[in-house]
Amino acid sequence: MLYEHFNQIPKSLWDLKYFVPAEIACSTGKILVNLHALRCLDNFRSMLGNPIKLSSAYRSPYHNAKVGGAPRSSHLQGHAFDVVLNGMDKDVLKKTAEKCGFKGFGMRYQTFVHIDIGRRRSW
Repeated sequence: MLYEHFNQIPKSLWDLKYFVPAEIACSTGKILVNLHALRCLDNFRSMLGNPIKLSSAYRSPYHNAKVGGAPRSSHLQGHAFDVVLNGMDKDVLKKTAEKCGFKGFGMRYQTFVHIDIGRRRSW
């Protein structure tokens, strides 16, 4: 469900333990709530046993174009997350994310790992 601003999300809808809507929302404030993806993300954080920071989650079409995102980016669907490394091992992040249902992995970046619940692929 798309909301014009993350403040509009009913509290009864948001059942995540580790994340608040502002962390998932686009920099424009818009948010697309994909409950399956968000629950996978919450489970991922739980299994890691350490806090994680996201550098990107949902992106509005405007924001995605502005940052040079792929035209069909998983971020536009609300089921992709860029996890800041902060000294964490990329392989540990990938293996843990796979256990949580993530299938797409962007491993080539220096400061983050991209994870999504789209089709199985890696780059």
